[in-house]
Amino acid sequence: MIANVASKAEQVIDARASERFEGRVAEPRPGLRAGHIPGSRNLPYNRLFDAATGTMKPLAELRAEFSAAGVKLAAPIVTSCGSGVSAAVLTLALYRLGVENPALYDGSWSEWGQADGPPIATGPA
Repeated sequence: MIANVASKAEQVIDARASERFEGRVAEPRPGLRAGHIPGSRNLPYNRLFDAATGTMKPLAELRAEFSAAGVKLAAPIVTSCGSGVSAAVLTLALYRLGVENPALYDGSWSEWGQADGPPIATGPA
């Protein structure tokens, strides 16, 4: 992932709430810094669901959500979140959209956000 930040070979999409992604609130896990992986995009996983039904949105709406987040579906993608679980929601949506082989960064912010971890960014993407 560190090499990817430099090379930008894969787009990184973070599934956490925007307040956490931007570093506007403290992380729920003690000892983690607030912010995001430099160069990553934010698409909170709950934006992929219809609030009234609790089901994942139709394909056209999913596509629109990824587009609004600045994600290019034809380019390589790696998903991330706080601990590697919510990123799977993004990965499932990508699968539904026909995106082949998206990666999931299982260390996610629990790894990257450590006090002695790699550089972070704050604010909007």
